Amino acid sequence: MRRDMEVSELEQIDKVVKGWLRESRDNVLRKIDTRLTVNTKTSRRDLVTNIDKENEKFLVAKIREFEPEAKILGEEGFGDKIESTKGRVWIVDPIDGTMNFVKQRNHFAIMIALYQDGQGELGYVLDVIGNRLLSGGPQLGVFDNGVALAPVEDTPLANGLIGLSGPMVLNNDFNMVDIAEKSLGMRIYGSAGIDIISVLRGELVGYISYLKPWDFGAGKILAETVGLKMTTIDGQPLGMLSSTAVLLATRNAHRDILTIVNKD
Repeated sequence: MRRDMEVSELEQIDKVVKGWLRESRDNVLRKIDTRLTVNTKTSRRDLVTNIDKENEKFLVAKIREFEPEAKILGEEGFGDKIESTKGRVWIVDPIDGTMNFVKQRNHFAIMIALYQDGQGELGYVLDVIGNRLLSGGPQLGVFDNGVALAPVEDTPLANGLIGLSGPMVLNNDFNMVDIAEKSLGMRIYGSAGIDIISVLRGELVGYISYLKPWDFGAGKILAETVGLKMTTIDGQPLGMLSSTAVLLATRNAHRDILTIVNKD
């Protein structure tokens, strides 16, 4: 049975995690202009650097010290093999948008999420260069650099910009071209974290991409807390350990997009 975490406990954890993120950001910025060791994973567009690995090791070590019994899911494999959502699970993305990090030294994020028995408790999405942290959860609320996030307007697709995956648009997966055309314009940022921040702040009405748990774990908590919808591309519930095409949007835009996805 899930044990709801007390607000006081969440506030203490929140303070600790923000300290980790400050230190993590400082570590990355100190090394950002050094010579990177870059390797490919699944393809030449799927990169990992020495800093991705070092940052994940740093964050995993912090979590292990803080909460030795917790399970950790990390993108670069320095956590645990997670097969169940039972108990306390941390999800870590040490550098989200590694291609941007390598080629632009900008437009990348660090993300941390805390789940209890499959339910989101705390999420953190940090725009490293912009020094903007979206943080919080259902019991604490959501904050933008420590200030309560302004309510997100329920804008329909036709009245807003949409963040999309470049490959999905090129392949016209799920009628992506029509989705782009029905919006005021598409934006391709190359980082789930940066897109999620933009949706939370009302700069985009939605975001669609193929994502893994470390890409959406933190954003899912924040989005659902403020009344946005994050589901699979066909509108089904998104599990914490899912790897699939993900749709994040305002409720109106979500409805509009599903109509396009399901046409024909």
